Amino acid sequence: MCGAAAYHCRVPISAALRLWVPVVLWAAVIFAFSSVPDLGTGLGTWDLVLRKIAHACEFAVLGALLLRALRDERAALAAGVAYAISDEVHQLFVPGRVGAPLDVAIDSAGVAIGVLLWRRYSQARRTR
Repeated sequence: MCGAAAYHCRVPISAALRLWVPVVLWAAVIFAFSSVPDLGTGLGTWDLVLRKIAHACEFAVLGALLLRALRDERAALAAGVAYAISDEVHQLFVPGRVGAPLDVAIDSAGVAIGVLLWRRYSQARRTR
């Protein structure tokens, strides 16, 4: 970390792009899927279960990418949860979609799982 004089700690533009482009692209993928009016498969209960698992997985990827970019677990969790909330608000304006507090919880759990997995992966890499 850079400490109190953080303005002295500059990240080269190429490193910043390497860290943030995947975050922005993945957030765009989530936004695109949230813009589709109906993602139903017609599988009944399985459709609901599979969509909730997909939500958790896509936000787990986002959580991992946010931790990779931010290098701070609390900041990555906060940013991921904020994006989950904004995703559900976005869905309120998409015909055929519904923004739901339960989905925010599922997405947030996915973010937490992604942060945890990225932390474990990073720790394992350092011990090699």
